[in-house]
Amino acid sequence: MMRDPRHKELTYGTCVALGPHAALLRGASGSGKSDLALRFLALSGEYTQKARLVADDQVLLQATDRGVMASSPEALAGLIEVRGLGIQPAPSIPSARLVLVCDLVEAADVPRMPPDPFDRTALVGADIPSLSLAPFEASTPLKLRMAILNATALLRAVEQ
Repeated sequence: MMRDPRHKELTYGTCVALGPHAALLRGASGSGKSDLALRFLALSGEYTQKARLVADDQVLLQATDRGVMASSPEALAGLIEVRGLGIQPAPSIPSARLVLVCDLVEAADVPRMPPDPFDRTALVGADIPSLSLAPFEASTPLKLRMAILNATALLRAVEQ
């Protein structure tokens, strides 16, 4: 159930999108959110749906009749923090529909098989599928891409 469509919430994390659908990356400072986002963006040229940054560090979430929309605070739009290089421009989009929440954890804390269906996290009055990922594994950007595609397929099935 959705809250009032005008409800907005600022949360800490990084948000990336594959086409019009996004994943919110959550974790403590230094947990690898921006690093994973940067590597995810590098997948852009390999697939038909472009990987783009929605927001880094702070993400504005808003409940709408289309679902939860994620965007960047204006001052941070199109920027990502790259450790060792500072704040850098990145391929970005202004907003995307949030379909997944990824909590970044140590590799040992990632379950071998996620629950079916995914666990869910409540954000701005909506339940969003969630899972755990280890951010620094070489395959994690591809896992993130697969997870967004899976969450998008689940969303489509529920909406039909």
